[in-house]
Amino acid sequence: MKSQQIIPCSSRLSFFLLFTLSISCAQTKSNNDPTAMQSHKAINLAADTATFAAGCFWCVEEQFKQLAGVSAVISGYTGGHVRNPSYRQVTTGRTGHAEACNIIYNPAEISYDELLAAFFVAHDPTQLNRQGADVGTQYRSAIFYHNANQKRLAEFYIKQLDDEKAYDKKIVTEVSPYDKFYVAEDYHQDYYVNNMSEPYCQMVIQPKLEKFRKVFKGKLKQQ
Repeated sequence: MKSQQIIPCSSRLSFFLLFTLSISCAQTKSNNDPTAMQSHKAINLAADTATFAAGCFWCVEEQFKQLAGVSAVISGYTGGHVRNPSYRQVTTGRTGHAEACNIIYNPAEISYDELLAAFFVAHDPTQLNRQGADVGTQYRSAIFYHNANQKRLAEFYIKQLDDEKAYDKKIVTEVSPYDKFYVAEDYHQDYYVNNMSEPYCQMVIQPKLEKFRKVFKGKLKQQ
């Protein structure tokens, strides 16, 4: 991973996203994906799963792990056309896959709306096919919805943020149906926790994590 510029949220965006945390909306459940188990690397996740791509999955994983109600975050690849892709293949940008995370959550503790709010804080959704210095379609901003309600909410949030002009540019986040999700190699899981001394973790992940924790300080797990 290359080093990445940290882009702070505007005050208007932060206000909007924090406001959404107080809204109680209908909970969503994702459908079983019987086609996903086509290899030992594919995963089939049923209910209460959100799937987001927001640049480097090392960053996304550690940010969402902080939230109360999130029981697991799994890094992997989705949205492409190559079966059983390796990390090396995905980094070429030719597989069509994005680095993404499956976020397993308890809707009694955290809603899909709140996860969407966290998604838009976790990265800059106006950067096309990149996050800072991490460049390529594999780093694109994307929401892979598991059902019609997740799709509706994702599209609503994007329109609302654009209408509010929360960013200087329009949001380019892709909204696509969830399909096969391939779990990334073992060394990508819990990457930050296992590699805290690495320069990328210290220079990129840690600042993003500190900002994320500050914004969502009322929604964090007990430390």
